[in-house]
Amino acid sequence: MLNKYARAFFTRVLTPFAGFLLRKGVSPDTVTLIGTAGVVAGALAFYPRGEFFWGTVVITLFVFSDLVDGNMARQAGRSSRWGAFLDSTLDRVADGAVFSGLALWYAGGGDNLVLCAVTLFCLVSGQVVSYTKARGEAIGLKVAVNGLVERSERLVITLVLCGLSGFHRTFGVPGIQWLLPVALWVVAVGSLITLIQRVVTVHRESAEADAAAAEARGGAGQGSGA
Repeated sequence: MLNKYARAFFTRVLTPFAGFLLRKGVSPDTVTLIGTAGVVAGALAFYPRGEFFWGTVVITLFVFSDLVDGNMARQAGRSSRWGAFLDSTLDRVADGAVFSGLALWYAGGGDNLVLCAVTLFCLVSGQVVSYTKARGEAIGLKVAVNGLVERSERLVITLVLCGLSGFHRTFGVPGIQWLLPVALWVVAVGSLITLIQRVVTVHRESAEADAAAAEARGGAGQGSGA
């Protein structure tokens, strides 16, 4: 849901900026690389120290590169398999950095091994959710389900509530630090549900495809026998 409407809105907003970068000779791949580097730097420099507000500000600024590079490629007529591969691969790197930074905080200064484990589950489940769809499509299935919590939802929930929880340490707002644990639990449960949805869908579609292939083989055998 977020992926559908948020992308449409920000695409319109960022189109002039994407055009400006193209006129300056910047390539979409360069924007992808810089954006990922910024997210990784923001997550690993700020989150392990508990600086959730400023870390989220830095990450959010660079996250928009994920929309800018695609917009640039479309404007320039340069959409390619390599660009799609690079963008998807570096998305996984950026997601891994965000949750790794949070896990490092809970393993260190945050001193909460339960939340560290939940954060690691968010990291792993998010990667597996993406893999199930990619692998299903690679074996010829449609994987006609998005699921409850896709990448956009994972990032929005985590970054928004993480940034707000940072108001406690940065600005002294009381009680708000609990928003981050809430976000992590929501993302963990939502990712698990999404993973189950996609696995069930792949199982159903593969069974239907195998049955159709067996029926086709049977029909071909009867035709040759006649």
